[in-house]
Amino acid sequence: LFLQVILVSANKLTRYIEPCQLTEDFGGTLTYDHMDWLNKRLVFEKFTKESTSLLDELALINNGSDKGTQERERSIDLNFLPSVDPETVLQTGHELLSELQQRRFNGSDGGVSWSPMDDELLAQPQVMKLLDSLREQYTRYQEVCRQRSKRTQLEEIQQKVMQVVNWLEGPGSEQLRTQWGIGDSIRASQALQQKHEEIESQHSEWFAVYVELNQQIAALLNAGDEEDLVELKALQQQLSDVCYRQASQLEFRQNLLQAALEFHSVAQDLSQQLDGLLGMLCVDVAPADGASIQQTLKLLEEKLKSVDLGLQGLREKGQSLLDQISNQASWAYGKDVTIENKENVDHIQGVMEDMQLRKQRCEDMVDVRRLKMLQMVQLFKCEEDAAQAVEWLSELLDALLKTHIRLGDDAQETKVLLEKHRKFVDVAQSTYDYGRQLLQATVVLCQSLRCTSRSSGDTLPRLNRVWKQFTITSEERVHRLETAVAFHSSAEKILQECPEQPEAFNEMEQFDEIEAVGKSLLDRLTVPVVYPDGSEQYFGSPSDMASAAEHIREKMKLVSLKKQQLRQPEDTTPES
Repeated sequence: LFLQVILVSANKLTRYIEPCQLTEDFGGTLTYDHMDWLNKRLVFEKFTKESTSLLDELALINNGSDKGTQERERSIDLNFLPSVDPETVLQTGHELLSELQQRRFNGSDGGVSWSPMDDELLAQPQVMKLLDSLREQYTRYQEVCRQRSKRTQLEEIQQKVMQVVNWLEGPGSEQLRTQWGIGDSIRASQALQQKHEEIESQHSEWFAVYVELNQQIAALLNAGDEEDLVELKALQQQLSDVCYRQASQLEFRQNLLQAALEFHSVAQDLSQQLDGLLGMLCVDVAPADGASIQQTLKLLEEKLKSVDLGLQGLREKGQSLLDQISNQASWAYGKDVTIENKENVDHIQGVMEDMQLRKQRCEDMVDVRRLKMLQMVQLFKCEEDAAQAVEWLSELLDALLKTHIRLGDDAQETKVLLEKHRKFVDVAQSTYDYGRQLLQATVVLCQSLRCTSRSSGDTLPRLNRVWKQFTITSEERVHRLETAVAFHSSAEKILQECPEQPEAFNEMEQFDEIEAVGKSLLDRLTVPVVYPDGSEQYFGSPSDMASAAEHIREKMKLVSLKKQQLRQPEDTTPES
């Protein structure tokens, strides 16, 4: 305290005194130079105290870093920070040393006798010694701090790595362990996918931490600290193994759910196709004609082909899904997934078997429908052909009435016409029989199809009616031709007899019979053909009938003339 009071007083006095060596005594022996040392002495003592204390603290910290792990941690935790700033103490020491060196330099070169005190002479070496010790301990302290910082950083990285690893192997793996189903429909698979996306979102946050930690570890490894290389590489390897394994599991699960969604999508499309085909087969069809039947058959074949392709695609998707499910055991993390896999496998196989059975039922129904359609095609064909047979028979009847008119000019020609007519009748008979067979087949097909024919109800009566008309007309034509043959044969026989044989004509009844047949034939040409329904038809036109009658009349005239010639000799014999 006394020295401080003196120092304060000396500072006040130096403001008014020139900076020179005091030669007068102040209080006996105190000079200006001595007062300056007193000032430096306070700084020196303060530096000595702070540096000594700091050296003890640094020594404690530095020596504590060489102890056992637990003791070192405890020592560092309690005395890690010095009570004063080492940089400040060192700077104070350097300034003090510089001032002491400057005082000594000024005292030796000033030309004035300088008589330092004993403790002032010892201050400079002591300061230098303290500075050397401080620099040494401070350097060690900095290394301890660097090691501590590196250890702290390594421990923080290790802690974060363990947080990531513990979460991924704990809650993260548990989330995946509980997700093994594939759903039994598109909606169920989509719900599982949404749940999986939530799980992936949670994992992505930890994967981001993994990327950051991996970068920090890589930076530390690049720093080249061989002491921590093994531990850092082990942490990096452990972190990478867990993250890649979990990422692979997530990707596997995502691929499995995507395959399940595709499988259920194909199954739903195939089910809809089968429902559409079944609905088409369950509706009774009544096609209007063969063309519509062919179109319906084509549509059925196209739908069946589409179902075949759909079932083939379902089998491929199902087999691919089964292959993926069989690989689930490698990701089970010790969990027995036999039950879950069996449920999934049974579901997939059940869906494929159900679709196969439904397709088989549809194929059977398509076969029945195809047979029915083909029978309907035959039915329509029979109906059309039967109607065509009626038309043909009507055309034959019309041809018989309009073109089969001539009766021939002589017996030979008439016989030829009669033979042609019989062949014509055979054609008509075949046409009628063909129509009857078609109508009978129509009846059988209608019974098989359990339907009614569109035309057999009126086609058969039409066929029978036309055939009856044709038969009556044909019989009339045959009668006329046979009568014409008898007339021409008798007439030609008489006309060819020689007149020198009058005994052949003794009986004139033959001429009368020929004339009677001729008249009968002429009369028949004028009579129409009467049908059961009361309708009437004539052979040809009136001019055609007149032409045929004219030939008969001409021959009747010849017969009459022959008769007169034969009578003349009988008339002349009595006169002679």
